[in-house]
Amino acid sequence: MELFRCPVCGAPLTRGARVLVCPKRHGFDLAAEGYAHLLPAAQMHAKIPGDSREMVAARRRFLDTGGYACFSDGLNALVCSLLMELPAPSLVDAGCGEGYYTARLVQALRASGKTPSAAAFDISKFAVKAAARRDKGHAVQWAVASSFAIPVADAAADCLVDIFSPAAAQEFARVVKPGGAFVFAVPGPRHLYGLKEVLYERPYENTVQDVAYPGFALEQRIPVHSMLTVTGSTDLGSLFAMTDLINLETPAPALKGWPRWIRLQQNCILIFWSTAGRMRETAAGMEQIKGLRYRGLPEIFCIY
Repeated sequence: MELFRCPVCGAPLTRGARVLVCPKRHGFDLAAEGYAHLLPAAQMHAKIPGDSREMVAARRRFLDTGGYACFSDGLNALVCSLLMELPAPSLVDAGCGEGYYTARLVQALRASGKTPSAAAFDISKFAVKAAARRDKGHAVQWAVASSFAIPVADAAADCLVDIFSPAAAQEFARVVKPGGAFVFAVPGPRHLYGLKEVLYERPYENTVQDVAYPGFALEQRIPVHSMLTVTGSTDLGSLFAMTDLINLETPAPALKGWPRWIRLQQNCILIFWSTAGRMRETAAGMEQIKGLRYRGLPEIFCIY
């Protein structure tokens, strides 16, 4: 099922061998990697919006080490629980970056016996290109697009996920089905605090605010913690670069004098919202979701 819609007129898109086209003949070429550019020029507020090629490459290198696998596993468990009643759920990943979380989430849904339709987009062409290049089986529909003008039809998604990207509540409420779910991941107060201790004379905690999103009701907050030791100049450099805490133009020799390893606390929060103030639930489904939070601990912990 094609989830993307024409960003010009909103009509359904038909996927051809190398193009997406709507009934009004608005056409969008598919890149060799399989993604489409669905970000009109009027929505581009920079010549090259989003993460740079260098930042995307750094994030991919670090994520490939498995450093965020615990958080990804927690996300997968939550979403699989929310969609457990649906044999063929529709999933949208807003601000998908280089596709690490999207790909693992689709794999988890398939492993649970689902046949999901998944669409993922990011404002960065470099990120989407990297994501699509790795998706050899074309399990996900990829596009360059903005969360503030999502090229997806109204009430198309059973679940929308936003992992560390800006929230566009009005658009998210439009895209998620009644009774559907919105899962929002944000950094916790001390997420990657160890990096700030290296970089700043006065490291600071992240501010976590309770924000009301019209069209959604807060259902649950699930903290996810992991401890991670990062060693080697390559992994350390990739981690610093992907977090945008230093200028990517800072030469590699600047790493000299830094610690040879850093022990980090990853502290993220999965926030589960539902439309219409209710979740699609069964007794078994609720117990499975509560199990993430109440399985003897109020949070998810992993140690590497």
